[in-house]
Amino acid sequence: MDPLTLLLIVVVALVVIGGGAFVATRSRGRDLELEPREGSTAVIDRPVDLDEPTDLVDGDADVGDVAVIDEPVVEEPVVEEPVVKPSFFDRLGKARSAFTGYLGGLVGLGKLDDEAWEDLEEALIRADVGVSTSMKLLESVQSKAKEAGAEDGAQVLELLKAEMQAEIAGKDRSLTIDEGETNVWLFVGVNGVGKTTTIGKLGKRLAAEGHSPLMAAGDTFRAAAAEQLTMWAERTGAEIVRGNEGGDPSSVIFDGVQAAVARDCDVVLADTAGRLQNKTNLMDELSKVRRVAAKEPGHVSEVLLVLDATTGQNGMSQAKVFAEAVDVTGVVLTKLDGSAKGGIVFAIESELGIPVKLVGLGEGVDDLIDFDPDAFVNALFE
Repeated sequence: MDPLTLLLIVVVALVVIGGGAFVATRSRGRDLELEPREGSTAVIDRPVDLDEPTDLVDGDADVGDVAVIDEPVVEEPVVEEPVVKPSFFDRLGKARSAFTGYLGGLVGLGKLDDEAWEDLEEALIRADVGVSTSMKLLESVQSKAKEAGAEDGAQVLELLKAEMQAEIAGKDRSLTIDEGETNVWLFVGVNGVGKTTTIGKLGKRLAAEGHSPLMAAGDTFRAAAAEQLTMWAERTGAEIVRGNEGGDPSSVIFDGVQAAVARDCDVVLADTAGRLQNKTNLMDELSKVRRVAAKEPGHVSEVLLVLDATTGQNGMSQAKVFAEAVDVTGVVLTKLDGSAKGGIVFAIESELGIPVKLVGLGEGVDDLIDFDPDAFVNALFE
């Protein structure tokens, strides 16, 4: 065999041997890939049937299988902040300062003479308690002071405080909702006292208590009144009925009652246009609104006169006329926190016999609260 042929045979032999070793190495490599290393997780390349039930739990998975389990998202519970009602003491600082300012000079007196009693009467009148109510209160205080032998200023003021609490105690201040009726609460008063805002705040309160309020935009003369009430309805989740601008307010209230029946609402909060108490034709119209609101299936359970506490004795003249026109069942006294003359409460209740049911102690939606006579008097004297 010549050298060239021998060389070719050697080269071919080397190629054959080398190729076999390469194939064996690749095969061994694949085997190694299929064998999981200690402490590792192998993933097999095969389709997974998501509907196929598995009994896999931690530590029981077959080698090469990966069980992916979505843990449920645990949402943090929504904790609503408790509504903190405003206190009379915190919000009646202006009225308290004025009242104690009038009475401060009496505290240190060892004995009240006639002039001191006159000063006390003047202080009550300045606080808008009213002339007749002030005289009535002091007559009773003088009589009790004589019986108890109380002569110094501090003792007399304690007697006055107790007498003022007794004067406004024992009245029914609840807001009436008769079961099985389509209750109508009619809101009346002059312009700018806060009727529409009062309705909005009460709507929120009633909804929170589980009632289904409907707001009727019976103020068809003020351009923004219906829009304002609609905004409150959207804010509180209440139903709303409104009419055409300049339309008949009685018709709007009547439609509101009909809508309340259809929508299963138990309270109709009926707004009315503000009107001056000396306008006879407007007061006659208000009387008509009340009559229409009381037609079946309507049931007028409250007529609430809204008064601005800062107007003082002017509010008394308003209250008298409105009470005659629509048989007022209660008073809502707004802006009491901004008034230095909180004594108007005594004048209203003593002279008119109408209970103050709600008072506004701020601009917030939760600042319209039930009137508490004891807390009110305590806030004036403390």
